[in-house]
Amino acid sequence: MDGAGLTGEEIGHLLEKLDLGQKVRLLTGASNWRTYAEPAIGLRALTFSDGPAGVRGDAWDERDTSLVLPSPTALAAAWDDELAAELGGLLATEARRKGVDVLLAPTLNLHRSPLGGRHFECFSEDPLLTGRTGAALIGGVQSGGVAATAKHFVANDAETDRLTVDVRVDEQTLREVYLAPFEAAVEAGVRVVMSAYNQVNGVTMAAAPLLEQPLKSEWGFDGPVVSDWGAVRSLLDTARAAQDLAMPGPGGPWADGLRAAVEQGLVPMERIDDKVRRLLRLADRVGALGGPPRVRRPTDPPTAAPGAPPR
Repeated sequence: MDGAGLTGEEIGHLLEKLDLGQKVRLLTGASNWRTYAEPAIGLRALTFSDGPAGVRGDAWDERDTSLVLPSPTALAAAWDDELAAELGGLLATEARRKGVDVLLAPTLNLHRSPLGGRHFECFSEDPLLTGRTGAALIGGVQSGGVAATAKHFVANDAETDRLTVDVRVDEQTLREVYLAPFEAAVEAGVRVVMSAYNQVNGVTMAAAPLLEQPLKSEWGFDGPVVSDWGAVRSLLDTARAAQDLAMPGPGGPWADGLRAAVEQGLVPMERIDDKVRRLLRLADRVGALGGPPRVRRPTDPPTAAPGAPPR
């Protein structure tokens, strides 16, 4: 992973300046698209945006247009890594123009059926091509100072009951097919991974052991795992797991009960510190720790009220 910016020791010193309430507050979004700022350590809010085929920004507003790229399916069909990287850089430019720090792309799920309604934002049915194209796009996005997000981890590859389905899959198939594009993304240095809505083998992804092993332990992913919007639906199992940031906010299971759970010894403090450390590492990588805020250009139209969350 990217080693630029603050050292682990320096991030640890920032962590020591925060009390439990401040730490827990950072782990749930402040709004639909933003995290909380923490002035005590020079942390500004991070802004997220949808973006597999173009950066929407933090509002639904027809006056505020976005550059639309060919669908990721068309991009993968070109078998052109240089083109994917170039378009990733274009997405980064658009993200900066709209004041966005974290782009919720690329989508690394696989085409299971040509009838899948979200497949326009996925690359292909092949894990090798998906991983290769996704890695190139990630490199282009992140070379522009914007964090890319590998989503939706993992096995969220069909539209039927995608919010609740329990995907039953054996270890070899999981590794060789569904996890393979995400492993390629981590090798490419992706800065954020999004956990999916679905269950895998009976466990919802926001609480799944797969977030720890292989994602963090085996592959060495050192950024935060953000939930798909509304995917953190419970408290203890998700907080004890390797899920790091619950979006959106300001409400939700973590906002309502995480501090008390830690004070009661139900969630280890070490787990909270690891989540915050990963969030601070991301903030440092996109210039949100001690740097000026990323703002929209004065010529951009005003934003409207936040729109619906990604799904």
